[in-house]
Order: sequence, then C-alpha cells, then structure tokens
Amino acid sequence: MCFLNEMRMRKLRIALLAPVEERVPPPKYGGTEVVVYNLAQHLTRMGHEVVLFATGDSVTDATLVPIFPEPIRTLPISRNPKVRQVLTITGIGRMLGYLSQYEFDVVHNHIGWLFLPFVQTLRMPVVTTLHGSLGNPDESEIYRLFAGENYISISDKQRESGPSGMNYIANIYNGIEIPSFTFVPEPGRYLAFLARISNEKGALEAIRIAKASGERLVMAGKVDPADATYFEEQIKPLIDGEQIRFIGEIGHKDKVKLLGHAKAILCPIQWDEPFGLYFIEAMACGTPVIANRRGSVPEVIVDGVTGYIVDSVDEAIARVADIGDIDRLACRRHVEEHFSAEAMAAGYVAAYEAVLDCRHETACSVMF
Repeated sequence: MCFLNEMRMRKLRIALLAPVEERVPPPKYGGTEVVVYNLAQHLTRMGHEVVLFATGDSVTDATLVPIFPEPIRTLPISRNPKVRQVLTITGIGRMLGYLSQYEFDVVHNHIGWLFLPFVQTLRMPVVTTLHGSLGNPDESEIYRLFAGENYISISDKQRESGPSGMNYIANIYNGIEIPSFTFVPEPGRYLAFLARISNEKGALEAIRIAKASGERLVMAGKVDPADATYFEEQIKPLIDGEQIRFIGEIGHKDKVKLLGHAKAILCPIQWDEPFGLYFIEAMACGTPVIANRRGSVPEVIVDGVTGYIVDSVDEAIARVADIGDIDRLACRRHVEEHFSAEAMAAGYVAAYEAVLDCRHETACSVMF
C-alpha cells in the first residue's frame, strides 16, 4: 500500500488555534468562532484527535486547552486597544508553550497574521485559514513577508485582495450545521438585516431599501466601539420601532427565528466580504439574499435562484418586489449541496493530508 493511502486511513492529531476574543462557539456574534466550532466537532466525529486551543468557557467535543478563562473582549481592560492586543499576543505565547510540549500532525491557525512570526519555531506543519479581508495595506505587507507559509482561503475572491505569491494550498468554503437551521417554507412580512452595525456591512443602505420599498425591517447585530459614532449619528435616528426595528445582538435560537420568517435578508455590503456566513445561514432557512456584487457574493449566491445580486440601492429596491419569485426550497438545497460543515471538514482533512504528503517528497505541488 502506498504512503498516501496509509496516511488517509490513519487518525490525525490536529491542533486548532482559535481567537481568544470570543468563546467557541460564540453565544451571539462571531463568524470565525462558529467555523472553528463546526470544524472541531466534525473532525472529532470523523475519528481524528482534535485539541482546541480557545477560551476556557468554550464548548466542544474536542479536547479543550483553555488559554484564558473567558473571552478577552469581555474584560474591562480590553477597552484599551493596546491592552487588548497585548492580551492577544499573551494568548499566542501560551499556545506556543503548550505546542512545544506536544506533537501534532498539523497545527491549524485561525488567529491570522499575528501567529505567522512564530510558525518557524514549531517542529510541526502549520496551515493558516484566512478569515478576513487581505486588503489592509499593513496586513498585506505582513502576508508578503510570510508568503511561503501554507494558506487556505475561504473564497476565490478573497485571494485577489492579498499580495501575489502566497502559497495557497486550498480554497475551502465555510460550512454550517444545516440541521440547526429550521427551514421555513412560508415567510413572514418583514425583511431582515443580520450583521455588525457598520458602514461596510451596509446598515444605512438596508434602511434606505426598506423605507423605499415600504417594507418592515428587523435589524440584529452588535455595535463595536469603532462603529459607535456611525450607529449614533446615522442609524439610531432612523430606528422608529415600527417600520425599522433594532433588536441588538442575538443568539442562535433567535437568529434562526429572525432569518427563517423573513421575506429576504438585505446585505448591501460596502466592502469585499471574504465569505459572509450569514448569507448561507439565511439560505439554509429558505430565506433569499439580496446582496451587492462585492467580494464572495457571486460565489455564494446564485442570482435569480437563491436571491438577487445587485449593483445599487435602486436595483435592490426593485428586487424586493421580485422576492416572491425565489423558491425557498432551492435556497435550502443550495446550502445543503455546497456549504455543509461535513463538506468543510472533509476539505480541511484533504488539505492537511496534502501538506503532510509534501513533507515526504522532495518536490510537491500542494495547491488544489
């Protein structure tokens, strides 16, 4: 039997490094932490030995190594951004201390660029999933310095914003636990907005679309300190509690209810969204997506089948009137076929195996 087949039959020992900003899974808002949770659960179910490095209040079937007792964003001292960054670096130091004591087949970094300077100190292969945009000039320069490391993108479009020459070993779409999202065949009488209340997520544009189309809009999401002025000055004055309602940050149960009973979710994003977990969460409930043609949107949404891809507020307003033409079951099936947590976990295992293969060959092209 060849080495590759032997490796694909054996159990892998995998270290998952999660952000320490939030719990895994997050009680309310948190995209990366949801992905890490789903991945840890399914890798464990597949029979792999998974060790999750995360906050102590995290919930997982994997072996948990607590880095901090609770998420650092909840600590009063984290209001100071420099202190918050120091805490993050401290968390990385603690992870490195644990990693130096144990042997893993692969270390999977979900923290981002902050971990990259330490990769070469480890004796084990490291893969890094890029969860955010690569368009920030400072971060782009950092990725250029470490271009030879093993990277996994979450959309093809995400790669375009980063520097050239990065060693992408795979493109793996985020996946969700589809059974936990109830399919609702008949919607209610409102539109939904579910995202951080910020300019880049298009909160103001969503309100404009709802007002112009005469539809009720229920908005859910957190307001980060960096977006507080935007919320107070541009969003809050438009919230009337009737046509435009704001219900704040919500947990999974309320999120499923909000999404499932909406006519559509409005996603007039003003930036190149790397993926958009809330796109597939809405479609899993049967709810179509109306989104701007930015970032990963054309990869995730099928125009005219699972929603509408638009280029302006005016076009979005027009599409609200057409939302009844979308088959809600087609939305659900699209997620089942392309964005399940099972498919995501299988994709990551294939990526791990490809990286491990390369360690046993003098020449190897990992990309697929």
